[in-house]
Amino acid sequence: MNNIISKISEIEASAAAIMDAAGERKKEYAKEMEEKAAAFDRELEEKTAGQLKELRDAMELEAKRQLDTQRQEAEDTIRRMEENYRRNHARYVENLFLAMTKE
Repeated sequence: MNNIISKISEIEASAAAIMDAAGERKKEYAKEMEEKAAAFDRELEEKTAGQLKELRDAMELEAKRQLDTQRQEAEDTIRRMEENYRRNHARYVENLFLAMTKE
């Protein structure tokens, strides 16, 4: 009878050791999953930051291109207006003088 009780006690101790080991493995697995999730979050954040930088750079480049185009168009318009004034300013003055003295 002592032999049976001893065997049951051994089985119970073995079962307790298995349960303890399973608990430890579960903790280790949870820690590993937590580390993997943190690594994934960091990687995703870095990737997103990189994509945002690329997008921001592309938008800045496009804005600069558009600004340069508008600046060139404005300079061309001013140049044409100045040329028109140089060619026609005498006529403009004469027409204005005639309009003012017509009465």
